[in-house]
Order: sequence, then C-alpha cells, then structure tokens
Amino acid sequence: MAKYLVIVESPAKVNTIKKFLGSNYEVVASQGHVRDLPKSQLGVSPENNFDPKYITIRGKGDLLAGLRKEVKKAEIIYLATDPDREGEAISWHLTKAINMEGKKVKRITFNEITKTAVKESLKNARDIDMNLVDAQQARRVLDRIVGYKISPILWAKVKRGLSAGRVQSVALRIICDRENEISSFVPEEYWTLEAVLKGEGQKKPFTAKYYGEADNKIDIKSKEQADAIIKDLKDAKFEVSDIKKGERVKKSPLPFTTSTLQQEASKVLNYSTQKTMRIAQQLYEGIAIKGHGTVGVITYLRTDSTRVSEEAENSAEKYIIEKFGPQYAGKKTQAAKEDKKIQDAHEAIRPTYLEFEPSEIKDSLTREQLRLYQLIYKRFLASRMESAVYETTSVKIDAGKHRFTVSGSSVKFDGFMKVYTREEDNEETETLKTAVSKGDVFVVENVEGKQHFTQPAPHYTEASLVRALEELGIGRPSTYAPTIGVILGRRYIVKEGKNIFVTEVGEVVNQMMMEAFPAIVDVNFTANMETLLDGVEEGTVKWKTIIENFYGDFDDAVKEAEKQLEEVKIQDELSDEVCEQCGRQMVIKYSSKGSKFLACPGFPECRNTKPYFEKIGVACPKCGGEVVIKRSQKGRRFFGCINSPECDFISWTKPTDNTVEAAGK
Repeated sequence: MAKYLVIVESPAKVNTIKKFLGSNYEVVASQGHVRDLPKSQLGVSPENNFDPKYITIRGKGDLLAGLRKEVKKAEIIYLATDPDREGEAISWHLTKAINMEGKKVKRITFNEITKTAVKESLKNARDIDMNLVDAQQARRVLDRIVGYKISPILWAKVKRGLSAGRVQSVALRIICDRENEISSFVPEEYWTLEAVLKGEGQKKPFTAKYYGEADNKIDIKSKEQADAIIKDLKDAKFEVSDIKKGERVKKSPLPFTTSTLQQEASKVLNYSTQKTMRIAQQLYEGIAIKGHGTVGVITYLRTDSTRVSEEAENSAEKYIIEKFGPQYAGKKTQAAKEDKKIQDAHEAIRPTYLEFEPSEIKDSLTREQLRLYQLIYKRFLASRMESAVYETTSVKIDAGKHRFTVSGSSVKFDGFMKVYTREEDNEETETLKTAVSKGDVFVVENVEGKQHFTQPAPHYTEASLVRALEELGIGRPSTYAPTIGVILGRRYIVKEGKNIFVTEVGEVVNQMMMEAFPAIVDVNFTANMETLLDGVEEGTVKWKTIIENFYGDFDDAVKEAEKQLEEVKIQDELSDEVCEQCGRQMVIKYSSKGSKFLACPGFPECRNTKPYFEKIGVACPKCGGEVVIKRSQKGRRFFGCINSPECDFISWTKPTDNTVEAAGK
C-alpha cells in the first residue's frame, strides 16, 4: 500500500508525476477548486468581519469522498497544486474540505514537471503559506463584492443581466478611452520628399530622404511648401558632404513571461490570450513523447519573472556552444525586470529539456502545440545567446542649402538572430546598399513629394491590451486571459481580425461605471490594489484591512447609485422623435442585448418601435441628410447617413463639417 499521497490539480499531471515517484506514492487530482463562495448570494459578511462563506462546489462531492478515502490510507499528504497564490489557496481549501486532522500535511511546489524538480520539491516540503492564501482570498472577496453589488444596478438600469468586475471594468475603460481618442482624432497633413539618386558606374539607384537644411530639420506641412523646395532643388548638385560609419548592437531578447508570451503568440501565431494559455497548460502538464512517456516540456506558464535557474543556464550554454560555437554563447548578463514585484520568484517560461528540439518531437505534438513550443524554445535559446551586431553607414547629401540623408547597415555578427527574430528585427529601415565616398556627386533621376496625414493611436489588439495592463500594473499573469475572455464573452468588446472594438453595450456599461463608480474604473486605484495584494503575500498587510478600507466608500457609492437609479427610473429618456402611429414622444429603451432602440411610451396600446440613431450634428456630404452613429453586425461603431439605403455614405472615422467625400466605401 502507498504510504504517501500527492494531490495535484490536473488529472493530466497524475501519470507524469506517478512515473517519477514509484510505488510508495499515490497521485490523485483535485480537478481544480473544490470550494468557493456560493453563486446564489454575496457569501461575504460585512457585519461579521468580512468572513467569507465557502461551500463545496456543486458536483465535487463524489471526488472529495474519493480523496478522503485516499487521505485515510496515507501517512503523509503532499499538496502539489500550482505554484502560485491560487494554487496555494486550493491546497488550503483541500485541508478544509477533507478531514486531514491527525495527518502530516505538507505543501510542495515545482516550476517544471520533471523528475529532478518533483523529487527536489519533496526534499523542500513546507507548511501552507497563509500569506499567499490570504492574498488570494482578498482578491476573491474584493471581486465578489464588486461584482455582486454593482451588477444588479447595471441590470436595473439597462434592463438586462449585465455584470461588472473589478479588473475587467478597468480593462473596458482603457479600451473605451482608446476608442474615444480615435473617434475625436483630427488628422494633420504633412509631406515627405524623396530623391532617387544614381552614382557614376552604379547599376541601381537609391532613395534619399529630405532632412531640411544643414543645421535645421524642416517639417513640411503643405504641398506649396513641398513644391517650393522641389523647385529650389531643380538645378542643385547632389553631393556627399559627410559619411559616418559605426556599429549598432541589437540585444538578445529576455525569455518569455506570461505577458510577453501572450503578446508574441498573438502577433506571430495569431493566437488569442486564452488559446495561448490553454496550449501552454498542455505543454506544462505533460505531452506523450514517443520513447519517453509523458513529459512536461515547458516550465510553469504563469509568471512575470525573467529569472533562469543556474542548472538551465548551464544547460543552455553547453547546448549553444556545441550547436553554434562558443562565440554565440551569451555572457549571462540578461537581468530580470526590477521595476515591479516578481510573482512568486518563478522562473521565466522555458523548455524543460533542450534535447527535445521542436523538430525532434514534432510527431508527438499537435500543430498548435508545436508552433507555441517552437516559439518558447527559440526565444529561450535566443535569450542565452550573444547580441547581434550591425555595421552601419549614415550618409549626408547636400543639394545647395538643402540636405538629404540615407543610411545602410549589414549584419556583422548575427548572434541570437541565428535562431530567433522578432517582428521588429525584420523591419527594413535601411536603403543604402551601394558604396559611396565623400565628395561623390549623384545624378538626380527624380524628386517626389508625398502627402501624408497623421494617424490616430491604433485600436487595441489582445497583445497590446495585455501589454497596457501589465505596464499599468493592472492584474497579474494569471488574470490577463480571463479578463479579456470575460469582456469578450459578455460582448462588451468584439474582435475584427486582431483589432478590438467596443460594442454599444460596452460603451453603456463603461459610461455608467464612470459616473457611479469612478474609483473602481480608476487605473491608479486598481494598480494600487494590486500592490496591496502583493503586500498581503509578503506578510506586511492584513487582508481584511484591505477589504475594510475598501468597503466603506464603496458601499456609500453603491447606495448613492441605487438612490439615483430610483429617481431615474421614474421615466425613460425622451427622444426628439414623434411616434407616427399615435403622436406620442418616443422614448429610448435598451434591448436584451443592451443596444438602444426607440419605443412608443403608449405600450401596450401602441407597440411601435424603430431603430435609434444618435445624431452627431454633421450633414451628410453626399445628400445633406443627418450623419448618425450606427453599428455593424459585430457591434463595431461607424458613421452613416440616416437616409440609408438611398444614400450609401459611411465612414469608420467621425466626419466633421469639413468632410468633402465619403470614406470607407
């Protein structure tokens, strides 16, 4: 009979770990959480020191009964749930849900599911860290209070079961702020000048860009200004006045954190954050590798650390020297980020065994697993390699009082780029590919001015949103994917291609949150809350103190919002439209999906309804009708003529009174 019981979260880990430990160990899975706050009520008692009321999750009864039988048979129970706050809390809940009294209970954690890591964790078994548990409890209770107190207010206001959350409401605000920035953006005209030049004996011409005058950079704002410069250059001699040669170093990248993995997988593989985490979880928990059994091929996937263990460091150095030569091995100078707390002192995300090259195990992986594993593998190798070095040439070409510039570069040493290049590494910015000398004179084949307009900030993608959340200190590695998943699932936002757009219901929810609960959607407030949660983990802050300090002002805001809601509910918002069937002033209502429509207040006698279009006070440039805000089938906002379909004017950007022609036809 097995003397020791190891409880993990996922059934996928069971066979992998059991293989490492032998017959004295029984390995079973809790299948995630076993206790949580009840769905039917708040589950937190403000009157009783904010004590949470935990209940067994529905459907877990039989599983817990089976675990209890295993606990009775074991001498020592090792709780081996995931190595983060949530995993620590699951271990604690297991001790409460299963009678472990009189048993020796220990907590073990490992960053990778390998024989060495698992056996080492048994040597370093410890007690449950209540600071980690309390940090997770604080997050759960805060999120429950916010969600259960605000959601009914949104439901009553919008006539639908909408919901709000502490972190997703801030994420939604960030997206809405960007949308408003794009909508209100006014493009500014500017021009660039390019000269196509050819030297004596050269087969191919090259292009030089206008800089300005010798000691004065000039921005060209109009066609007239561009034409005047072109005219001035008509008889000018284009001559090289200065050449500078140098080196440019492109540093090797840091290994992946959760955030950077999600960003890169989105850009390179077009994976959503949720898809990336799901596949990474599979790679971490174990893949059946032919000839090796089930093996965890990457380290733990929820981390904001770029630290690499000494063992992995040495293994990488040896591999790189053997594979590429000693000149490619890095000097181990890549440091972890120092500007924020590193979650749980984890390592970066890396392959567990470098001998499992992607090409060697591709037959054991699905196509999606292989693509993500390849990305992680190459990024880690690149992070341990030397920087790339470019030889650069910068040339100044004078034409009378005017100056043009051109630059070129060539790779002197490819370094990490031998195995891995990022999107930015492939950007082609250098155009000079021919040798030039000081005093060289060129034949001018053409000088052309090009008109441009400044562009608004781009729409968020999942990758750039994750980056923004991380930079602002909102959420932690385990929260990025669920946060985006929630606001996508509730259709507060939609994706078209990679771009994220706010839906009408998303705008409504954000507007209400901004008006009634400005602190909840305040970026600094939310980031500060994350810092306080880190303080709980470190043992410097009591978790209930955070809840107490938060609850007072929040409860007042909820009561005020409920009071205002009662006043507002007396009558619906009147529109300027008159019901053509009965003559009453029509009112604005919300559909079950949260979108606005016009309805006759005489219901049920008069059942007239029609679409609601918000006017922006601009005349259609095609027919003179009103330009109104409309929605695509996916919920994306655009601007169109109220006389559609007779008039086909549409624009994705907000038209102004100066709009001359239709955009986006």
